[in-house]
Amino acid sequence: MNTIDHQNKPIVMIGSGLAAYTLIREYRKLNTEQAITVVTQESGDFYSKPMLSTAFASKKDVQQLISTSAAKMMEQLNIQIHSYSNVSAIDPSNHSLLLQSPDNKEHVLQYSKLVLALGADQIRLDIAGDATDQMLTVNDLQDYADFRERITNIKSVLILGAGLIGCEFANDLSLGGYHVEVVDLADQVLGRLLPKEIAIELQSKLSDLGVVWHLGTSAKTFSRAGDGFEIGLANGDVLHADCVLSAIGLRPCTNLAKLANIKTNRGIVVNRQLETSIQGIYSLGDCAEVEGHVLPYVMPIMQAARTLASILAGHDSVLTYPAMPVMIKTPALPLVVSPPASGSEGSWTIKSVENGIEGLFYGPQSQLLGFALAGSATAQRASLTKLLPNILGE
Repeated sequence: MNTIDHQNKPIVMIGSGLAAYTLIREYRKLNTEQAITVVTQESGDFYSKPMLSTAFASKKDVQQLISTSAAKMMEQLNIQIHSYSNVSAIDPSNHSLLLQSPDNKEHVLQYSKLVLALGADQIRLDIAGDATDQMLTVNDLQDYADFRERITNIKSVLILGAGLIGCEFANDLSLGGYHVEVVDLADQVLGRLLPKEIAIELQSKLSDLGVVWHLGTSAKTFSRAGDGFEIGLANGDVLHADCVLSAIGLRPCTNLAKLANIKTNRGIVVNRQLETSIQGIYSLGDCAEVEGHVLPYVMPIMQAARTLASILAGHDSVLTYPAMPVMIKTPALPLVVSPPASGSEGSWTIKSVENGIEGLFYGPQSQLLGFALAGSATAQRASLTKLLPNILGE
C-alpha cells in the first residue's frame, strides 16, 4: 500500500517549451505557493520555438532568441529547474521519476502531479548513403546554433520537406542570400494546409526569390561529394548542396509515456481534462492527443495551458478548442490558414482579391468549414474565424 505523503511534493513538469512555461504562468495566477519543478533536457531558457525557422535572415543568434534566462524563469515563477537532465523512467505507483543529471548521476524525484510537456521531434528519413549523419534538423536552440555554424561560409542549402517548416526556412534562407532547393513527395507545397491555387501562388512567390522545387519525388541517397553533398532523388535526378536540412514533419514524443504504460496513439492520449490514462499524470502541447487531435501550434497550446492550470489548481474545467487559424511565416506571401477537419465533405471556393487570394471551404450545407487566406486577404482572418465551427466544443 502506498503510504507516501504526496501533498507536500512538487508538481513536476517534464519539458521547458512554450507549453510548460505557459502552463506555469497560468497556474501561478491561481496558486503562488505550490512547489513546481521543471525537468528539461535543454538549458531551461525561455525562447520562441516558432522563431527558429525565421531567425536567420534577421541575423538573430542563439542569445538573441532567448527572451528569459532559466535563472530569471526560476525567480519570476518561483520554480526549480533541473537543466540538461533526462527522465529515464516514471514510476506512477510511487509518484516518482528516475532522473539522470548532467554528470550522469541518477536520483529519484517525487511528484504530487506530473505533466508531460515533451514536445515533438523532427521526423528523420531512412536514406542510404555515407552522409546521413550530416543531415541537420532544427528543433531547439542547440540545433539552431549548430545549423547557423554549419551554413557559415557556404552558398547552397537543400531542404527536405515543403510543409510549413520547410517553406518558412526556404523563405528565410533565400532572404539570407542562400541558394535554396526543396524536395517533397507531394505534388504541391503545404499540401495538408492549402488548396492547390494558393499553393501554386506561394510556390511562385518563393521561386521569385530563387527557390528551386523538386516536387512529386523524394530523396533516396545522401552522400559526401567533395566539400558538399550529393543527393539522389527517386526520379533519377542528382542534386548537389553544401548543406541538407530535413524538415519533413514532426512526431510527438511518446516514448517516455509508453515506458510507463501510459496510453498513446499518434500522441499521448489525454481526456478533456488533459489527464492521461494514469490518474495524476497530465500532458499538453505538441506531444498530446485530445480526441484524435494533435495540434502542434501556438493557439492550441495556450488554450490547453489555461485549462490545465485551472484543473491543477483544483477547479472543474474542460478543454475546448475554438477555431484557431495558423499564421504561416512566409513574407513572400503572408498566409493565414484554418484547414477543414480531416475527411470533411465539401469543396474550396477560390477568389482573387486585390493583392491576395481568398480560399473558403464550404460543406454540403453551404456552411464555412475552413479557409486559406493569402496576401491582403489575411485581413479577413478575424471575421471569418467567427463563422467556423469549434474544433472541440463545450
